[in-house]
Amino acid sequence: MIKCLLIPVIAVMLTACGGKKDEQQQAPPPPTAVSAMKVSKGSATYYDQFPATVTALVLVDIQPQVAGNITGIFFQDGQRVSKGQKLYTIDAQQYRAGYDQAVANLNVQKANLNRAQKDADRYNTLAQQDAVAKQLVDNANASLEASKMQVEASQAAIQQVATNLKYTTIKAPLDGTIGISQVRLGAAVAPGSAPLNTISSDDPIAADIQIDDSEIARFLQLQNQKSVLRDSTFILMLPDGSRYPYPGSVRIVDRAVDPQTGTLRIRIAFPNPKKLLKPGLTANVRVRNNTGQPQLLIPYQAVTEQMSEYFVWVVGDSSKVTQKKVTLGARINDKVIVKNGLNEGETIVTEGTQKVREGAVVKVTAPGQATAGPGGTKPDSGNKQAAK
Repeated sequence: MIKCLLIPVIAVMLTACGGKKDEQQQAPPPPTAVSAMKVSKGSATYYDQFPATVTALVLVDIQPQVAGNITGIFFQDGQRVSKGQKLYTIDAQQYRAGYDQAVANLNVQKANLNRAQKDADRYNTLAQQDAVAKQLVDNANASLEASKMQVEASQAAIQQVATNLKYTTIKAPLDGTIGISQVRLGAAVAPGSAPLNTISSDDPIAADIQIDDSEIARFLQLQNQKSVLRDSTFILMLPDGSRYPYPGSVRIVDRAVDPQTGTLRIRIAFPNPKKLLKPGLTANVRVRNNTGQPQLLIPYQAVTEQMSEYFVWVVGDSSKVTQKKVTLGARINDKVIVKNGLNEGETIVTEGTQKVREGAVVKVTAPGQATAGPGGTKPDSGNKQAAK
């Protein structure tokens, strides 16, 4: 009798224990603690950064135009020179002798012309009196014309030797800085040989950058901007990371896109009064980029990357999150522009994105209280610099 009573009691106890276990399994998980913010629009001004090489706006190689030996060097290597300043002299003895000979030959031809003119005048006078044969008159006129041509040829020869004599003195073709001389006193030089030296203009000076063909219209517009608007558009960053104190402006847009690289060269000029910039220097040019209208800006840390696509977690009704795909623009400091995928006023998760899943309920906490766990990776920041 006692055994029969125990069986129903045990069954009731097992049923009660099973019910509590089911209730525990069906209880919803606690909300995930995250930080969140409402999406808003802000100023989208930043700087694109381009590698640059400093170059002279004008660069001239000093080439000899006549052959001979260097007889004089009239500058210090690396000094600033002025247009027309004497730089080199080449032995001029043979050219001066050739000039003197050409002058003497011209004088002889002028004497011959004078005699031929008198003979022609005399025979033409006799011909009017029918006192001389016509053949003699024709010969005299022909000799006169030949003498005139001889004089012209002698004058041309003088110009040629005078030019050669002039080329024995080499002068600076522009204001600028001259380099280290490639020849010394007594060296033999000739046309077509290596340059004697190089002169480059140094104020203003330029920095060359390469841009994608998609940005050509933008830089053409920048080239036409008024100087007042260009003051902070182009900033040169020196190799030591310091900022060059003078702003630049677009001086030259190259004539054609390089078909191999798809890029176009842009030459940006910078004032160089203290000669701090030297041709060949490597630097970076920051180009101010302003979209002209407010853009959606969100914290960069709110974005996750999956298979080269970008997503954010949006907090919806009942504090449930859903993942949205977004298209990103430039990164500006700790924020990034969102081109598509979000609307102004939506709330997104900024901290704790690694802990949430689709449809999860979240609890918004103060920034910094949502601990991070393993999750997705961040997109590459690119070459954008914030406007300062």
